[in-house]
Amino acid sequence: MDRTQVADWIAGYERAWRTPGTQALAELFTEDASYQQGPYWTPVVGLPAIARMWEEHRDGPDEVFQMTTEIVAVDGDTAVSRQEVRYGDPVDQEFRDLWVMCFAADGRCRSFEEWPFWPGQQPSS
Repeated sequence: MDRTQVADWIAGYERAWRTPGTQALAELFTEDASYQQGPYWTPVVGLPAIARMWEEHRDGPDEVFQMTTEIVAVDGDTAVSRQEVRYGDPVDQEFRDLWVMCFAADGRCRSFEEWPFWPGQQPSS
């Protein structure tokens, strides 16, 4: 993978999030992909399970949000990017995320791991 391919994949992810249904996920993820929504969360495994999770966690394809991306690193089949996502108009929820993505030879993601952060989170003391 190179930065252009990773940027294209991320653009496809955002496009799929804004599209009704989950058919586009087959273009993004391998059939046996794992999707971990947080570093300590149990991964969702397999395209059908990812599709169910996807529909449960979005408000729908008309959900109002803005996403900016910065690709931090690409090393072989692994990439890391930083996302900032702001939901609503006016904004009522925002996240800063790190995504760790491992890709198969065909360019689809075989392992996706999110590290989400949002305002008000504080480290434990």
